[in-house]
Amino acid sequence: MLHAHSLEDVSLQRSWLAIGVFDGVHRGHQEILAHLTAGAHAVGASAVVLTFYPHPAAVLGKRNGLKYLTLPDEKAALLGDLGVDVVVTHPFDHDVAALSAEAFMTRVQAHLNAEKLLIGYDFALGREREGDAVRLAELGKKLGFTLQSCAPVTYGGEIVSSSHIRAYLSAGRVAEAGQALGRYYALCGPVVHGDGRGRKIDIPTANIDVPAGKAIPANGVYACWAYVGDEKHLAVTNVGVRPTFTPDEEIPGVEAHLLDFRRDLYDQNLKLEFVTRLRDEQKFSSVEALLAQIHKDIARTREILRDRAGVKAAKKK
Repeated sequence: MLHAHSLEDVSLQRSWLAIGVFDGVHRGHQEILAHLTAGAHAVGASAVVLTFYPHPAAVLGKRNGLKYLTLPDEKAALLGDLGVDVVVTHPFDHDVAALSAEAFMTRVQAHLNAEKLLIGYDFALGREREGDAVRLAELGKKLGFTLQSCAPVTYGGEIVSSSHIRAYLSAGRVAEAGQALGRYYALCGPVVHGDGRGRKIDIPTANIDVPAGKAIPANGVYACWAYVGDEKHLAVTNVGVRPTFTPDEEIPGVEAHLLDFRRDLYDQNLKLEFVTRLRDEQKFSSVEALLAQIHKDIARTREILRDRAGVKAAKKK
């Protein structure tokens, strides 16, 4: 899979193309991508996704403080896993926003030679979003592509969207976020030094330096799968400010206790998949009370994740 950061880096003879932000690569996006990859590969064309970074809504001031479900490299990797051949992460700025739909699509066609353009049900591009499905169909006749608009996917009675998934995460509802994504929501980053308090109480934790701009679940305690390279471990993860020890802290941190694991992880990348929320973050009256609750969290995590692993194993059979 090729990940390009400019149209100028790509020159294709034939392609099928999907355009959109695709933040999260959720179930709705996956429906479009299934049509894209199957159709393109059936006729010997490249399956291409053109996405944007930064998010257009953030650049245009429509969503202040927007956090991403997937950063560009993470998104490209997910798209590649779904069979996409080329991902173009197109820089988005006010100059791009000022282009008409025709000007933008003419530029796209010069590099991608798209035979078919697939879009979501509510997609529009170009200045003032004038390039809706009707306008893009008109442009296709002039520029040499046909248009396919894909129906929305619903979950829990709502249309699956990146905005809804962000709302789930903000409420700590990681299980619902995972259902809408079609996979567990994940954070990944290098393990950095903390204050060492976990080790002092025999509950060592790995503090993750989460990339700036990445959406983090609400403060609380979660059952997670943790990945160290190819190794998969059970983990209890705290998101928050640890009020028992640092009540004046304002910026939430992410620290995971990997069960039955004692190796040094500093400077290694750790990936956490958030399975379910165990409880709110809370302040305890003593270290002993905190420890008692942590051991309850560990026992519940073992029960939840081992049960889920057993269900997955049964499905594979």
